[in-house]
Amino acid sequence: MLTEYGTKHAVHVITNHFGDLVAKVCECLLRKGPLTRQNVKRYTELSDEQVKNALLVLIQQNCVQAFTTEQPDGFADGPKANTQYVVLFDNILHRVRFAKFLTILSQEFDQQCVELVQGLLEHGRLTLKQMFDRAKSSEKEGNLVDLDSLRETLVKLVTAHYVERCPASEPLLMPISEEEGPARKKGSKSAKKIGEPETIEQQVVEAALPMEAMRFSVVTNVESDVGEKEKNSNNVTPGEKRKHDVLELDECGVADEQSVVYRANFEGFIRRLRHKGCIDHVRAHLDDGAANVLSAMLQATSSAEKKVKTKNSVPLSLSSIYEEVIKSEAGRNMTLDHVRASLVQLGELSFVDASSDSYSIDFEKIIEIAQNEEVESVVSKRYGRDAYRIFRLLSKSGRLLETDKISDTTFVEKKDAPKILYKLWKDGYLLMEKLVVTGARQSQFLLWKVNRQILWKHVLDEMFHAALNLSLRVSYELDREKELLNLPADKRTGPLQDRYNRIRKVRILLESSQMKLDDAILLFHDF
Repeated sequence: MLTEYGTKHAVHVITNHFGDLVAKVCECLLRKGPLTRQNVKRYTELSDEQVKNALLVLIQQNCVQAFTTEQPDGFADGPKANTQYVVLFDNILHRVRFAKFLTILSQEFDQQCVELVQGLLEHGRLTLKQMFDRAKSSEKEGNLVDLDSLRETLVKLVTAHYVERCPASEPLLMPISEEEGPARKKGSKSAKKIGEPETIEQQVVEAALPMEAMRFSVVTNVESDVGEKEKNSNNVTPGEKRKHDVLELDECGVADEQSVVYRANFEGFIRRLRHKGCIDHVRAHLDDGAANVLSAMLQATSSAEKKVKTKNSVPLSLSSIYEEVIKSEAGRNMTLDHVRASLVQLGELSFVDASSDSYSIDFEKIIEIAQNEEVESVVSKRYGRDAYRIFRLLSKSGRLLETDKISDTTFVEKKDAPKILYKLWKDGYLLMEKLVVTGARQSQFLLWKVNRQILWKHVLDEMFHAALNLSLRVSYELDREKELLNLPADKRTGPLQDRYNRIRKVRILLESSQMKLDDAILLFHDF
């Protein structure tokens, strides 16, 4: 969901990481949409070499995807290939979440896994040989790195879907006819509601992805790769669309460890953050027991959800859930009756659907309630408790209500209700409609409602605005004390040490606020 402040925030992230020149090219693509290199050069007024280098940086860092379209040439030569570049807005946002991604890895894997993915996040995409060279250059005394152990680490991360092969460098994007409608890949990250068209960014990402068996596989050596490819091809379901492969395999399908390029799979990390968000929400609403049960259900269905993102998780029986619950230390004290009672609690809040003695998690309901509470919290803090009651009433009703009806239902003074409603409407939190009743005496009524689709976009844009302001404040504070921060520790004494302690506290506070705000952005944009 690209908003005005979302664009500004993304440009600021790129500026911080890669400088003004790369950010200028990125902003051009964000505002203009997919462009050829010549058009980027024309709009940015940069030299061809500068545009080329900026695009290479953005592609290397997975922030831009090239694609090819065919256009009629007008002559007998046939259609003409045309290479364009589209910016990947979501991947730019993910750059501020690298610390969260590494925290997830540190909780599930060893240090070598964390360091491997850290290298991929830093460099964008690497071959196994490049990963090995990087590990060798940073290895500590007594902690030698060998290629076999690094390969095993890569296999673990690929199997867990935290690392994937890079997509095709320039997939061919076929024009979509109006009769066919936008084709959507089953299980794609950006699965939309029926009737909602895919964006050009989603179509390009979809076209560039290798087929599933190829995307999450590791080449071990040249000799065995042919057999591995044949094995993978046998697992492909009939009719599965084969993508143009980024690996540039030769005619025999052989690739070696120096040519296969890998990158971090952001989908895998966002999925884990989504799970964590659901568990935290359930713990806040119910108790640790219900959170443990939900966590166990997520763990039991994690392998299936790697492939498909759906409204509900895979159904599980009570015995399967209990078996998974007692695997964790926190769940070993729970009895079968305790698990059953927790499932009843989850069902009462519609967090879990129960049917035919099986249970499935309703992700959509959990996230919807979390979003509602986030907006209600903003309204309460910004406009007060009376505004909170009014907004909550309109949000739950989902229909137009008249001013006096709202005042009577929420017990807000009739003289105050119009002022509060007008303020909420002016700031974009409500929609207003005027109803004119004609008769012996003409009367006018004001009707109010909450439109979630419009409001969620508005709230998200406000969050991007706040994230941008926080980031600018961090940059300002660090630039202002740049000389002090570069001073050796032994020279920071007296007042200098006090100033250093102050900037350190400010930085921790601001960066902590950034992380909390990003949790809210995840809730509205990524989950």
